Amino acid sequence: MKGRLIALDHVQGRAAAALMVDGQVEDLFVEADRPAPGTIYRAICERLMKGQGGMFLRTPDGSAFVRQVKGLAPGQSLLVQVTGYAEPGKAIPVTHKLLFKSRYAIVTPDAPGINVSRRIKDDDLREGLLEIAHDIMDAGGVGLILRSSCEGAGTGEIADDIAAMADLAQTVMHEPRGDAETLLEGDGPHLLAWREWSETAEIDPVDGSFERHGILDVLDSLRTRDVPLGAQASMAIEPTRALVAVDVNTGGDTSPAAGLKANLAAVKDLPRQLRLRGLGGQVVIDLAPTAKKDRRQIESALRASLKRDSVESVFVGWTPLGHIELQRKRDRLSLSEVLT
Repeated sequence: MKGRLIALDHVQGRAAAALMVDGQVEDLFVEADRPAPGTIYRAICERLMKGQGGMFLRTPDGSAFVRQVKGLAPGQSLLVQVTGYAEPGKAIPVTHKLLFKSRYAIVTPDAPGINVSRRIKDDDLREGLLEIAHDIMDAGGVGLILRSSCEGAGTGEIADDIAAMADLAQTVMHEPRGDAETLLEGDGPHLLAWREWSETAEIDPVDGSFERHGILDVLDSLRTRDVPLGAQASMAIEPTRALVAVDVNTGGDTSPAAGLKANLAAVKDLPRQLRLRGLGGQVVIDLAPTAKKDRRQIESALRASLKRDSVESVFVGWTPLGHIELQRKRDRLSLSEVLT
């Protein structure tokens, strides 16, 4: 099937959303039991961590940890936002720099000014968007970022979205005092799909859409270790307690070009595989044997793939053994933790 399709469904009683592009699943959101990124708490400061520049906080969902804080004392209340999922046994990662994010707009209470996404190149459109924003936003210290999804959207939709986010930010920011409380829940899979997959797409919101479009079969394949890369090549993706290990193999192909072909295919598909499997943290790639002179080509291909990825990842570098190291944001839970 050609084109883009968004399927909204439930899997094992959990809300789920999948994005398909030309018949291939490109992204996946599944509801988790833990606090979702974007959740906003009024938290209570408990214990300063000297030497780490952070503070442990008490929230309705357990202990949280915020970095880069100054002038805070135990017992003080603080508005914070969940930035990702914690590793088992660790505190919820949060930040005190709040963002109110929607389909067309991001309200930034701590960063005044109105800005338009750099991806919007049309000068007339940029000026029109700024006019809409200035008509709605007051002259206070609240900032606004107009997202690239504004391109092609109606002015009424954009204005309503900006106004809704500005009102929400004002409501939440006016509640800085009091006991620990959840002030705003993070977006669920269906709302995330509306917010993040803004390009034109066919939408199938009826239960059973995952089965109709073959997405349940994809979910089964994501629970296996091995990923075929074409010909005889494959890569094995194995999450461990410390890191995610990726091993690239050429299989029975012993031709001189087999290693480079397998490695290029692996780094091209790896960000998508990690995204669908919900894997983050440290990632170590053990490449198939290839000449050292091929490293630049492999690295360029990997960087290009990471640039297109919606999950923030940093290329750390090459190890003395010839492995590649990545640091990837934990903005979703492992699929194996969410689905049994």
